[in-house]
Amino acid sequence: MLTLKELIILDAQNEYESAYDLSIKRNFSNPKIYSANGDLKKRWYIYFSFRDVNSGKLKRVTPFYGNANKYKTKEERLSVLVTYRKVLLKLLKQGFNPYVDNSELYLQMYSKESRKETQFLGLKESNIPITHAEKPLMTLKEAFDFGLKQKEKLINATTKRSYDNRVKIFLEWLQEKHQELKTIDSLNKQVVFEFLNDVLYKTSARNRNNYRTDLSSILQVLEDNDIIVFNFIKKIPVLKSIPERNKTYTNKTQEEIFNYLEKKDPILLLYIKFISYNFLRPIEVSRLTIGDINLNEKTIQFKAKNSPLKTKIIPEILWDDLPDLSKISKDLALFTPNQIGGVWETEVSNRRDYFSKRFKKVVKDHFELGNDYGLYSFRHTYITKLYRSLMKNSSPFEAKSKLMLITGHSSMIALEKYLRDIDAELPADYSEMLKNAHD
Repeated sequence: MLTLKELIILDAQNEYESAYDLSIKRNFSNPKIYSANGDLKKRWYIYFSFRDVNSGKLKRVTPFYGNANKYKTKEERLSVLVTYRKVLLKLLKQGFNPYVDNSELYLQMYSKESRKETQFLGLKESNIPITHAEKPLMTLKEAFDFGLKQKEKLINATTKRSYDNRVKIFLEWLQEKHQELKTIDSLNKQVVFEFLNDVLYKTSARNRNNYRTDLSSILQVLEDNDIIVFNFIKKIPVLKSIPERNKTYTNKTQEEIFNYLEKKDPILLLYIKFISYNFLRPIEVSRLTIGDINLNEKTIQFKAKNSPLKTKIIPEILWDDLPDLSKISKDLALFTPNQIGGVWETEVSNRRDYFSKRFKKVVKDHFELGNDYGLYSFRHTYITKLYRSLMKNSSPFEAKSKLMLITGHSSMIALEKYLRDIDAELPADYSEMLKNAHD
């Protein structure tokens, strides 16, 4: 007579020998639980690998979530996943295969009562966790197209073009370097790392980081929609990069440029004055229409970098240089290549690029200015001038408070960082202190 203890030991031994028979290659790995280090905001699931019939190697299978993530406590969620894992391991040992339809085997092996028990665990006949009668995995292009479409409503047109271009270059690189990768589940951290290193070698750390950010953003959409298990690009570090900055013009050079443009290119000069006197960015000036200028209140409304719509006064020094805009249609662009107020049917980024190239040809080449001088330099120059002027009769805090209202910086911290970056804050002559220290 066998006692219960002996039966358990015997049965366990048979299970072990069956699963680990060295003469037979196991077709699956033991299912494991991913608990996201206890983070209930992330998805928990069961994952395992199964031997691929073509390569003969174990290959990760689509994770199984079931209803586990509906539970709001760690204990409940883990309890459900432990049960799923137990059932899944049992099915795998009985011959279930994730790459074929297991319905017939399931019906043969399980009585109605046992099927009811399995269904109670959330494993209905129509979606047994390891039965892949599910929709096929997305190809790489399908997955990235899906991610881009989801992003489309959340970003502006310029950002969308940046995403489109970087994804296109990434997919072309995959086609050239890793033709064996077909579906989104085959993409991994090592491959993306290789691509980012390639970008780094050919361009810069800053560009490499921008690719990392955009690709990670798309993969996050795929994770949120359960198309991939997790966004592994978040684990790829951001490289330290030295930001490029346009230099500030000296007073002499700035005055020479303005005097030269008064005769050579008045339209370009007015474009620059919006950057200089209203402290707009080139892209913001390029976006302006006649309707953005309030002729009665002498104000301007524009889409700024840090807000959807911003209003600023137009100072008298700029207002006096404006032509009569009252008879021009409000829908027309303020700046066009040949006139103030006209039709210019092209993207805003193209307008900015046009004036940047025009500035190089007309001004930079004439004055032999280096690459670190550009349109943006005028914004730095005039913010520096204004800040130093305010400092003559105000404390540093008062000067910065007044300046922040004019420049449109979102916070005092942001303004102070900007002033440090452009070297607007310079100390008084400290020669006496050096003399005293020497003595």
